[in-house]
Amino acid sequence: MTGRDVSEQDPADMLSRSALTVFRLNGQFLAVADELAAPAGLTAAWWQVLGAVLPQPLPVSGIARAMGITRQSVQRIADLLVERGLAAYEPNPAHRRAKLLTPTAAGRAAVHGITPGHAALARRLARELGESDFAGTVRVLERLSEAMDAIGRRPDR
Repeated sequence: MTGRDVSEQDPADMLSRSALTVFRLNGQFLAVADELAAPAGLTAAWWQVLGAVLPQPLPVSGIARAMGITRQSVQRIADLLVERGLAAYEPNPAHRRAKLLTPTAAGRAAVHGITPGHAALARRLARELGESDFAGTVRVLERLSEAMDAIGRRPDR
């Protein structure tokens, strides 16, 4: 581990270091995602929204919740994707006004075009971290996200 041993620090310092690291990682992931997505005619944000609806159509609010971004940002991107023929709105049987966003064949093809670069980056990260540490990192990040969700809903924050 680089820097100080986290076990010897107070919770406020650990939260600050975690947040700063996640902010830096976010920037790093967005930069790489933009590089990977560009040849497919996408941006990182477009890829993010299309990726959210690949398994199943979702309303804009559902995409925003899943991705941790604002509904307004998703709406703007969804409208652009529809305008460019990469996604379409379809009726939502559960809610008349909240249409579902679904990828078109062109949208699926664009995301599929990113797969080789994505796979190559995944292999490079696995080599750099080691597969076991890579898997452990993913588990810790997922657990941190779950914990943030859990404390975000409680009034005793």
